[in-house]
Amino acid sequence: QVQLVESGGGLVQAGGSLRLSCAASGRTFSSYPVMGWFRQAPGKEREFVASISWSGGVTYYAAFVKGRFTISRDNAKNTVYLQMNGLEPEDTAVYYCAVDRVGSRLRSGRSDYWGQGTQVTVSS
Repeated sequence: QVQLVESGGGLVQAGGSLRLSCAASGRTFSSYPVMGWFRQAPGKEREFVASISWSGGVTYYAAFVKGRFTISRDNAKNTVYLQMNGLEPEDTAVYYCAVDRVGSRLRSGRSDYWGQGTQVTVSS
């Protein structure tokens, strides 16, 4: 089992920044090297935001990120981060962390392990 706990969400004005964190724990966590972020806005389906490999050398981003977000990780802390700059009202959503063994599986949203989510609200 893997437990994921997100933090760092909040209310920010358009153009502002937030850094989300996701701390992972569990005996089998090391078996799930890929970590990533998704988001779900009200009335919309959950969508992929970004993912990162165990080494941090391979990252993927959704097109809408447009260079505004950066995913990183600290394996010593079992934590993945999402630095979000230039936030827009359209970024308002609940942001979820996920882990998986395979990057393509994670990016497709089929991971077995998800956090509870952290709310990000961007005001105009």
